[in-house]
Amino acid sequence: MARERTRKRELRVLADPFTVAAPSGARIRDRLRLEPADEKVLRLVGEHLGHHQRADLADRVRVGNVKAKDTKRAERKKKLTAVSSSRWAGAMTRASEDQYQLSMRVLYDERASLRRAIRVMSGRLAAPCGKRSKSGTRGYTDQNERFQKQRRLHRLKSRLAAVEERIASGRPSIVVGGRRLAELRHHLADAQLTEVEWHDRWEAKRLFLTADGESGAPHGNYTITVDPVDGTVTVVLPEPLRHLANSPRGRYRLSCTVRFSHRREEWLDRVTSHRAVRYDISVDPIRDRWYLDASWAADVAALPTPDEIKASCERLLGVDLNTDHLAAYVLDVHGNPIGEPITIPLDLTGPAATRDGQLRAAISDLIALVKEHGCAGIAIENLGFAEARAAGRETMGRGKRGKRFRRIVAGIPSARFRERLRGMAYHQDLVVIAVDPAYTSRWGGQHWRKPLQDQAKTTVTRHHGAAVAIARRALGHGIRRRPGVTAHHQRMVVRRATGQAVSLPRARGTASPPRTAGAPNQGGKTRLCRGDQLALFPGLEDRSRGHRTTAGPDYSASAGTGRKR
Repeated sequence: MARERTRKRELRVLADPFTVAAPSGARIRDRLRLEPADEKVLRLVGEHLGHHQRADLADRVRVGNVKAKDTKRAERKKKLTAVSSSRWAGAMTRASEDQYQLSMRVLYDERASLRRAIRVMSGRLAAPCGKRSKSGTRGYTDQNERFQKQRRLHRLKSRLAAVEERIASGRPSIVVGGRRLAELRHHLADAQLTEVEWHDRWEAKRLFLTADGESGAPHGNYTITVDPVDGTVTVVLPEPLRHLANSPRGRYRLSCTVRFSHRREEWLDRVTSHRAVRYDISVDPIRDRWYLDASWAADVAALPTPDEIKASCERLLGVDLNTDHLAAYVLDVHGNPIGEPITIPLDLTGPAATRDGQLRAAISDLIALVKEHGCAGIAIENLGFAEARAAGRETMGRGKRGKRFRRIVAGIPSARFRERLRGMAYHQDLVVIAVDPAYTSRWGGQHWRKPLQDQAKTTVTRHHGAAVAIARRALGHGIRRRPGVTAHHQRMVVRRATGQAVSLPRARGTASPPRTAGAPNQGGKTRLCRGDQLALFPGLEDRSRGHRTTAGPDYSASAGTGRKR
């Protein structure tokens, strides 16, 4: 029986590059060095408000998934005002609504993920073992694997039924304090925690000390107020705790002050003009420290588009994100790589704070490189791995190879890298361009690694080729090099252009020769120069003044007769 012909895999449609939006807000933090009396008061306030906020969240879940006008927010806020204050009640009801909507979105995403996994698994189960179905779907290797996948399919269907039921009833499962921390209570020995330590973490997570800002209020927030002159912090006490007040109008003044060294000028501009600023008081039980966070919404900023960046004739830095390093390359406006490949180590081991610090340090090195090479911005891949994570293990390989690939996908901090880079680049007047990640690593390694290695003094990996591909896609150029390009000459070591730049116009009255540099030379004619052909790696003078067009031989009518002039 003849072997079935495999279908040619079609290329996916590529999305257009776009400029990553500016940060939608800002958040800064300062430490509160509390006295024991202050700490006791804040714990009492946080526990009191947290208890009533959790009760309000339960009421909101019982209401179900209804329209905004049917959530009974006014009734719930009136009930909370009697045990706190009007502003505390508004903050609690808004927090309950945000938590409910977030939980519903999680349910919708889980349902979509389960449906995709069930569809893929059902298609593979319908195909015979070790063969392909008529539609081309590959079956499982043997009966043992097929049996295990059948059991997994039943479990996925039962999970999907439970999710569908929760969505239909509009009652998501919410654990205030975190489901992971709640499950950790039953594995204290494995986590090397005592019951007291776990209880301290659990109570710290369930405190509610969040006050929404209000434009026009004193210093942007009436509930928690920070004086911009001396940094004193005052908190409005709930009605049952007003007897603890040490300031007028039922307020408690902390003995410590805050300064907000980071982005202090922005914070001062808002509080002095009485614009809304939100404050959150939290405690870290591991370090036994209290913090005050200030956050506000940023003004909408208009950033240049990729076409405007290209029209400005500025360079761009392409970056390929990997689990252990960042590979980067500088490109000019024509898509030509400039200089040597750049590798920035990235160590993502240790606690979350350490990993975040390492990521920030790597982004700071990227921004320094952008400033050094005079680039207008940074081009990155629009990585989310949404499709891979949603489809699950069925489409991400099998065996050790598939497990290794899934581990790599899980280890790449794509979302955190994008958010950190967006904020840090915006404050340095740089733009971030995101491109479609399809085929960048494959085509970059296939078409650019070897040419770059021939010119570079250091080792060039396929990740550097991917960085070139990313930057070229951001500039609107193709990734794959033009077929039929001749190799560099052994003596002159120069390459022909690869289609990445537009040809410069010739002077009037001249025409290009009807052959290329690689065509056989007939009639004793010689080609004196390459005209408007561009080198793959232009020299320093070409980068600063543009590509020059030198005069070629005269191909007028008299020159075509073969007579000497």
